[in-house]
Amino acid sequence: MKIPSSHLERATDQLNSLPGIGKRTALRLALHLLNRSEEEVRIFVDSIMEMKKHTHRCSSCGNISDDVLCSICSDSKRDHGTICVVEDIRDVLAIEGIQSFKGIYHVLGGVISPMEGVGPSDLNIQSLVDKVKQGVINEIILALSPTMEGDTTSFYLYKKMQDAQILITTLSRGVSVGTELQYADEVTLSRSLMNRHEYRSQ
Repeated sequence: MKIPSSHLERATDQLNSLPGIGKRTALRLALHLLNRSEEEVRIFVDSIMEMKKHTHRCSSCGNISDDVLCSICSDSKRDHGTICVVEDIRDVLAIEGIQSFKGIYHVLGGVISPMEGVGPSDLNIQSLVDKVKQGVINEIILALSPTMEGDTTSFYLYKKMQDAQILITTLSRGVSVGTELQYADEVTLSRSLMNRHEYRSQ
């Protein structure tokens, strides 16, 4: 597919670099932006630059936030003694979508995956262990996707925290094995969370 403009081609290549965006879709989006007014494109670009500049990780849980603490961690009405451990921000959004969990979160930023070169030191694990050692946590919910990598990470976290006097639970298997948590429907996710059970290492 020969693109008649080098500028259009460059914009298409950048859009094509986004996950899930193929070459044809990237070209369609680039042409759409080309047909919008300069002011609309400026607002579009500025919003991305502002996001990149001002969005950072919550200092407590690792969630996305505009402030030092995210809106969930700074909410005094949440149960700060119950921590739901998730892989990334998309899982936080999925669980918040069911509007039944009243605790707080801890975002790992990934899962242990030797094939991808991701080890425990690459994840936000130590801060979770430090929270547990402070003695103010009652329950840790391991809400990781039921994949091999998710189960490996859950087992690793369990071994790190099993000596602490806290309840460690995991989601019920209403979420199908091999399914990423963020893609579970709200009913299944809600039931899996409500019917969580104590984590047992095999």
